[in-house]
Amino acid sequence: MKAFFEGIQWLFENILFILHDFLRALELKSWFAANIINWGFMIICAVAIVYWCKQLKLHEDQGEENQDTTAHSFLK
Repeated sequence: MKAFFEGIQWLFENILFILHDFLRALELKSWFAANIINWGFMIICAVAIVYWCKQLKLHEDQGEENQDTTAHSFLK
């Protein structure tokens, strides 16, 4: 049973955490490069928010937006 858990330990430490070890070592050289994944997510979210706002404005300009509080039956 001990060998099974040591096998799991070896798998995580030597295989699955290679990227994490690389990023940990990279942080000592460049903080911005070590956080490249975070920068990517922030850029994706910013683009999605801009697209969403443009779509909201487009539907509002076309008059498709129903601002009435009785638009849904559960709001009555």
